[in-house]
Amino acid sequence: MRQSAGTARAPNKPKRIRIFLAAGLWLSFATAATAANEPRTFRDWMAGCDNIRTCTAISLPPEAAETVAYLRLERPAGPEGAPQLLFRLRGDWKKPPATLQFKLDGAAFPASGKPLPVTADGDVVTLTFSAEDTATLIEAARKATKLTATAPGVSGSISLAGSVAAMLWIDEQQGRLGTGTALVRKGTGTTVPAAPDLPVVAATPVPPLLDMKAAKQQAERLRAELKKRKPDSCEDDASEGDEAWALGDKRVLVALACSRGAYNLSSSFFIMPENEPAKATPLRFADGDGDGGNELTNASFDPRTGHLAFFAKGRGIGDCGVSGGYAWNGREFVRTELAMMGECRGIAPEDWITLYRSRAK
Repeated sequence: MRQSAGTARAPNKPKRIRIFLAAGLWLSFATAATAANEPRTFRDWMAGCDNIRTCTAISLPPEAAETVAYLRLERPAGPEGAPQLLFRLRGDWKKPPATLQFKLDGAAFPASGKPLPVTADGDVVTLTFSAEDTATLIEAARKATKLTATAPGVSGSISLAGSVAAMLWIDEQQGRLGTGTALVRKGTGTTVPAAPDLPVVAATPVPPLLDMKAAKQQAERLRAELKKRKPDSCEDDASEGDEAWALGDKRVLVALACSRGAYNLSSSFFIMPENEPAKATPLRFADGDGDGGNELTNASFDPRTGHLAFFAKGRGIGDCGVSGGYAWNGREFVRTELAMMGECRGIAPEDWITLYRSRAK
């Protein structure tokens, strides 16, 4: 990396996921990026911040890497926000390792040379670095180029190219430059802006589910109505994915499956007075796509909680794309969360960069 921490180099424009345009995901990504701060790419790292300025930086594994390994640094905003650094390694093993040996450019890390214990969950092992080791690694990243983890029969390496620039950018977003809490450009300053308040969203459960026959009838009526207005708005061969739910006050939430791909199903959402498809109103989601912004990909609605989630995959294994959710508050659907990963590199969805978060009331 060998990049001066004195000046943040202009970030590279994020590489868009190589996806099929027919799936509608390119528009999903562009819309979501407009609605929230788009993650930035700094050589082999990506960074982004959410609506309360909690920021995340992730190392990007090489494309088609045999062993997927990456670092994820997350830091809340505010004077007390402490960085948390974790390491993940995915391997094809019968018995995952209990410890990993780390090296920085060939030198033992930590300096003691002791293997560090990891926890296993399926084919992934995870290490959360101590505060001391985190600080040491951040400082070492100014000159080091590669972190390597090894165990019997497995090895993974992480490029540190761009990590300093990513951390410097995070310091800028959180107002830490020149303060003692900065990750990179430390100084004598003591004033760090407080984190914004976390939005509180009150979700409203909806009435009991419509029975299957009633739900099908509501969706069929709306599909027939739209067919008269816009014959090409929804593909007929996707209609088996249509769904409907009661919202109360004689209103119905209808999802018409409009486009089906290998691993993505795009649905258009409407609120409709019962049995009155001509009066149906398309919803407009903050991160929706389609002409009306009322389309979500791989969406699922839980009437018990009033929560509507979506997960637009960039490819079949689901290691890139956009995920998010909304809560029904009795009047409209309000955004509750949004996360994005614009590179298909084997990074698990739970580690994607969060762009929006809220607290349920």
